Amino acid sequence: MRVTFLGTSGAVPTTERNPSAVMVRREGERLLFDCGEGTQRQMMRFGTGFDVAHIFVTHMHGDHVLGIPGLLQTMDFNDREAPLAIHAPHGTRSRLEDLIGATGDRPSYPLRITQNAAGDVVLDAEEYAIRAIETEHRTRSVGYVLTEDDRKGRFDRQKAEEELGIPPGPKYSTLHAGEPVEHDGRTVRPEEVVGPPRPGRTVVYSGDTRPVESIRAASEDADLLIHDGTFAEDRAERAERTGHSTAREAAQLAAAAGANRLALTHVSTRYAGQADRLQREAREAFGEGAFVAADGQAIDVPYPDGTG
Repeated sequence: MRVTFLGTSGAVPTTERNPSAVMVRREGERLLFDCGEGTQRQMMRFGTGFDVAHIFVTHMHGDHVLGIPGLLQTMDFNDREAPLAIHAPHGTRSRLEDLIGATGDRPSYPLRITQNAAGDVVLDAEEYAIRAIETEHRTRSVGYVLTEDDRKGRFDRQKAEEELGIPPGPKYSTLHAGEPVEHDGRTVRPEEVVGPPRPGRTVVYSGDTRPVESIRAASEDADLLIHDGTFAEDRAERAERTGHSTAREAAQLAAAAGANRLALTHVSTRYAGQADRLQREAREAFGEGAFVAADGQAIDVPYPDGTG
């Protein structure tokens, strides 16, 4: 799984940071979270590709959605035929449809808009699911949690071959799939050669929000939490008033959740060239696993056991 930060600025873009957008590539699938102005150019610039099947919108503020009409139009110009789904908070469908139709054209490919409330399973895919979680901003908003299914346990080939005398072949696949096999007059059960299930990965994307309990709960043992880190601690009052978080607040939440890594995004323009200040405050509360994401930065998310 690879996460590419396409836009990490707050409400206003800078020469270094585009408005909000994050691309997650998982096993060849591309999932786009938010789509601020200029996202399609960032996708070209950083080589993520346009083959996106799902766009997940956290809320309808312009810095999170103004890139959608242009991206959809470019997909049309590129003769896209595959369907596209846009997922947004409950009660925002008409605003999203107005935005998409602002130029008077609709995409020629199938386009589906879903509305989701906190707790809803937004996408139930093979091997993973994405659900919406409650956030606290100044408008209707949700965050998203990508959770992979548990993986099969490790197959103990040495035990199968040397202790049980089962030669390599189709019986290995049968056992690894959870089915018993007959060998030398006895039944060999899967648990004799297959270890316990191994957890998949969890990535949480908060969007714009205060640090709230629902995000902490969703981020327990998460491999990566991408959280609003708009302000430094000296702007804590403004963060609370505007429905955002400070870097330290996000880090305290991530630490309480036991998340493995914390990526701060939605950086206010007042910290242009000073993002190290936010990172320093976050690391004081979380540790070295906290960082301020930069446009174009791509990170791999390994499995909890260190593989992948």
